[in-house]
Amino acid sequence: MNDSAASAVAIELRDVRKTYENGALKVPVLFGITFNVDRGEYLAIMGPSGSGKSTLMNLIGCLDRPTSGTYVLDGVDVERLDDNALAELRLRKLGFVFQGFNLLARTDALRNVALPLFYAGVPTKKRLARAMEALAEVGLADRAHHQPSQLSGGQQQRVAIARALINDPAVLLADEPTGNLDSKTSDEIMALFGKLHASGRTIIMVTHDEHVAANARRTIRLLDGLVVADTVAAAR
Repeated sequence: MNDSAASAVAIELRDVRKTYENGALKVPVLFGITFNVDRGEYLAIMGPSGSGKSTLMNLIGCLDRPTSGTYVLDGVDVERLDDNALAELRLRKLGFVFQGFNLLARTDALRNVALPLFYAGVPTKKRLARAMEALAEVGLADRAHHQPSQLSGGQQQRVAIARALINDPAVLLADEPTGNLDSKTSDEIMALFGKLHASGRTIIMVTHDEHVAANARRTIRLLDGLVVADTVAAAR
């Protein structure tokens, strides 16, 4: 692979396997997952309960490690990293959006968004300025000083998305991002993801919802720990 081709790949998985161990009991979950995700790609990962999609998302998010195989994130060979280096990579290269928002209840939107920069050691003035820019990107600059209880579910998810964007991550990971939202608000959040993708963001989304997955350009389906389909939608 030449350098120009390598630079176009955000994520590379090669024969990734995961087995959980509980004493003598071994529970295999993933059985040799192989695929690439290019920069700027919008991918949905789908599968029934027990298919391995949550385990795969945890591996991609550097929240867990493969039992075997190769995972390269933005040019970094993940399995070679110790725990501290893995945490640093996760902070710098990945942004997370969860179903439950995971906002600090007594902290306003601006400081919720700025939190990753606090852990990265960015000075207060700079991190708050960047947090305001991220809130503006998701259309919530006018709610910067509202606490989560003063925001709707859709607004809370927008704050969570802004927080995920604050470090300008190589990949934005979304785990059931509309699971706690009504259908109208869900459509609004998916429209926001569409705008982020159009601006060049790389997005990987785990969902069980076919309507939500239809927003992605590419869909990978898992069954019993294996990739059983990898399809790209026709250009719209």
